[in-house]
Amino acid sequence: MMATVKETKEFLESKLNGFRPDVALIVGSGLNGLAAALDKPLKIPYDEVPNFPKVSVAGHTGDIVFGELEGKKLMMLCGRVHLYEGRSVAEVVYPVHVIDSLGVKVLVVTNAAGGINPQFNPGDLMLIEDHINHLAVNPLVGGINGENTVRFLDMTAAYSTRLREKMENAAEKLQIPLRRGVYLATLGPNYETPAEVKAFAWHGADAIGMSTVPEVILARYHNIEVLGVSCITNLAAGIALRRLSHEEVLEVGKAAEGKLVKLLGGFLAAL
Repeated sequence: MMATVKETKEFLESKLNGFRPDVALIVGSGLNGLAAALDKPLKIPYDEVPNFPKVSVAGHTGDIVFGELEGKKLMMLCGRVHLYEGRSVAEVVYPVHVIDSLGVKVLVVTNAAGGINPQFNPGDLMLIEDHINHLAVNPLVGGINGENTVRFLDMTAAYSTRLREKMENAAEKLQIPLRRGVYLATLGPNYETPAEVKAFAWHGADAIGMSTVPEVILARYHNIEVLGVSCITNLAAGIALRRLSHEEVLEVGKAAEGKLVKLLGGFLAAL
């Protein structure tokens, strides 16, 4: 792992001409248009990056875009791979190792999620306060980077209180409604049954998706501060009165991009 990450890091640095990102963003389904907001962008397709996992799901373009927004230097990962594609958890979290190797210590993760909380509506943005791992996998199992010992990582504050306060202040200043809640990750690729959604609501989940949690666990392992935002692209099964589809997820995510770009800009300006 250390050798492959080193190779990836050296390749990226050879393209960056001294540019060093302050903040990394991992962008979820239908939200790749966020990259268009960056000044002085440098786009590198995942296919060109040594050892980088290649995306295959619609709505994930598969590019690393370096650029600036609100005076901050950003590394934006437009797309991720998922466990439901048959990928290993090591592949899913590989980009986080690379982010750490480049010295980035703030990570913003975004995702498309189904709303479980009955007060949520498609198009809402939810600040992730905590998560529930229902994936049955964990990137720390077996050790990391040659460590053969178990790391009992504290996850009391998986999502940084400091960063959440800055995002909440930005939302208030910009008058952008911002929900708050708990994100639950399932394996997928099928959407959940109405009975499962009821059970997850009883467990305390406000939104549900198929990503993010492994990345957050590994980021905290690397002592990277994390901020998470879910775009509520649909209402979960049993709450929605129509069939669920990935097309709807992409459509609503696209419609919410402008609001999310504005909110991220306000957040970055406050960092």
